[in-house]
Amino acid sequence: MTDKPEDPPPPNETPIQRALRLKNAAIDARPKPPRGGRFQREQAAAAQSSSKSKPWMSR
Repeated sequence: MTDKPEDPPPPNETPIQRALRLKNAAIDARPKPPRGGRFQREQAAAAQSSSKSKPWMSR
């Protein structure tokens, strides 16, 4: 991982805050899976159809 932050770190940043900032930057840089699609629609439909037999699952 390269250490090149977009914003300059605050002058009183602790090592833990620096590590967390770099970790979050690395997580944000990762490619994200596509949102919304056939898989999500199928999962929602399956959960909706079986929810009638599971009254304890309702909100």
